[in-house]
Amino acid sequence: MATKNLLIVESPTKVKAIRKFLGSSYDVAASQGHVRDLPRSQMGVDVEHDFEPKYITIRGKGDLLADLRKRVKKADRIYLATDPDREGEAISWHLTKALKLEGTDKKVERITFNEITKKAVKESFSHARDIDMKLVDAQQARRVLDRLVGYQISPLLWAKIKRGLSAGRVQSVALRIICDREEEIAAFIPEEYWTLDAALTPPGEKKPVIAHYYGEGNEKRELKNAEETRQLIQSLKGKKFVVDEVKKGERTKKAPLPFTTSTLQQEASKSLNFATQKTMRIAQQLYEGVDIKGRGTVGLITYLRTDSTRVSDEAKAAAAAYIRENFGEDSLAGETKENKSGAKIQDAHEAIRPADVTLTPVMVKEELSRDQFRLYQLIWRRFMASQMAAARYETTSVRIAAGESRFTLSASRTVFDGFLNVYTDEEDRIEKQTLSGSLEKGAVLKFESFEDKQHFTTGPAHYTEASLVHDLEALGIGRPSTYAPTISTIMARHYVTREGKNLYVTELGEAVNRMMKEAFPSIVDVNFTANMERLLDGVEDGSVKWKTIVENFYPDLEDAIRKAEKELEQVKIADEESEEICENCGRHLVIKYGPHGKFLACPGFPECRNTKPYFEKISVACPQCGKDIVRKKTRKGRVYYGCIDNPNCDFMSWQKPSKIPCPRCGKLMVERGRKLTCTDRECGYMQDMPENDD
Repeated sequence: MATKNLLIVESPTKVKAIRKFLGSSYDVAASQGHVRDLPRSQMGVDVEHDFEPKYITIRGKGDLLADLRKRVKKADRIYLATDPDREGEAISWHLTKALKLEGTDKKVERITFNEITKKAVKESFSHARDIDMKLVDAQQARRVLDRLVGYQISPLLWAKIKRGLSAGRVQSVALRIICDREEEIAAFIPEEYWTLDAALTPPGEKKPVIAHYYGEGNEKRELKNAEETRQLIQSLKGKKFVVDEVKKGERTKKAPLPFTTSTLQQEASKSLNFATQKTMRIAQQLYEGVDIKGRGTVGLITYLRTDSTRVSDEAKAAAAAYIRENFGEDSLAGETKENKSGAKIQDAHEAIRPADVTLTPVMVKEELSRDQFRLYQLIWRRFMASQMAAARYETTSVRIAAGESRFTLSASRTVFDGFLNVYTDEEDRIEKQTLSGSLEKGAVLKFESFEDKQHFTTGPAHYTEASLVHDLEALGIGRPSTYAPTISTIMARHYVTREGKNLYVTELGEAVNRMMKEAFPSIVDVNFTANMERLLDGVEDGSVKWKTIVENFYPDLEDAIRKAEKELEQVKIADEESEEICENCGRHLVIKYGPHGKFLACPGFPECRNTKPYFEKISVACPQCGKDIVRKKTRKGRVYYGCIDNPNCDFMSWQKPSKIPCPRCGKLMVERGRKLTCTDRECGYMQDMPENDD
């Protein structure tokens, strides 16, 4: 019988592609994630005996492990090829325990690859190694700390606030950051200011240019109210507008760095309106492999959990060849730089980039879902841009004198596109004012009109998922693998809700945050948590023992728990009351949260056990019967909008109905992207979405 090699990966999706790369002498199987973990029914950490974790087989993994054990028996050599990070290293270690690989005569080795391509997978065998226990211990430390916090504090939340609540180490800090921002917004007092623009026509031109009031002489001046602005306009009557100074220059805009996990999540949120969790889910699909016609299953991008912007020499060379052929030699970047600033960079991985730059988004579009295509296109364009030359602009700055007052205007013109050929952001899409050659020093401009506007200073913006990820990374809280689950967890617990792109704290979230700040100030302290991350990095590089961190952390946590049990007051959070009346007892039904989302329940429980589905009204009347349109989901989870009186009324729409009726025919309009369109095809009316439309 031929020697058999067994290679174990995490995801079943990878099996097909890797099996094709390696041929019949390799058996490829998947662990389907973790196979062992701390038990759910108890804390699972022996605080009396050196904080030893108690691991058990995850429920439902028994058959899978039995199958893997059979495969192990047939193999002479076992390769553990789980993901190339702390979590992947820990899964490999748990596999050695669950499959009893230690102490056998079989050769067990750990291999990693950053992309699922034939070259990367085959090359990984030449770098086979033992399991890195420093990485495993860093993961164990994180898991044990999170378990101690969760299992010690959650019962306190149950007792003091509401049953079913829970607290997490990193999630509690994220909640604190959002609550602090909401307090800043509430405390902000806006201040009035005014701007004054002048429409001025240059000599020999028909189209005026817009100049902005700067100040008096060389002193910048802010207009604080309507009276100041009125007096200024009065003083400018009859004044000549003369070009006082013209400055020409050149500005360059550097190409962006390739994506890290954090910057990908931020850009996908801004450009594609993806939630962080959605970005990670789709990126995982692109990494693990997609069926491409004529090529089979192909991994399209490199590993998606990284905070490094490093790019391999091979990838740089491939990008350079593509850029040279498609955009010319002058579009190539010089020596590209990597981001060395900030917290510890996990440089074992590259930046997120296409595994094969020649597989352009257009080439694979037909094989990808719409969301897969949009994310792959974003990653491909960003990487190609990172290897291209800077864009160059010619800038013109003009100062105009009107008596003692000064107005300014500026313009820029792109003289070399560079990376803008493949990648632009919102700033690049804004049309800049163009200036004529007649704007020379001493030129007299014809005054057309003034436009004065009242403004108010704006306070801090509400957090979005993108800006929260940015700040978590900047503060050193969490790591690439934790941003998305942290945000999704605090939303799933209903501590935070999302409206549009903005995140808002719920009453429940405020209560939990107040209690955490009062009873466990160190756990929700940003600096404490960032320092904890640095200590965990210390475990990874071998300078800190993981149990030392836990030993130092636990006594303070235990003291805080005892104190909170005695001193914290009960907080009453009332269930949100609905307009629905209970048919059985006449009480107003309240909104509850279950495993599958919101539902209505009678507050008279346990005497009255009436429950009903909860439908989210969108404040739009059904065009067929006049009752409420509500947001619903199909069995597969797709959102649609239907009449609350279903099945008596069969109205439904995949697009969200608008409160605004069609101004042409009066019928229902629906949202399509940033447009409102009439549902009557014969009418065909369309308009831009109002800025304040939710």
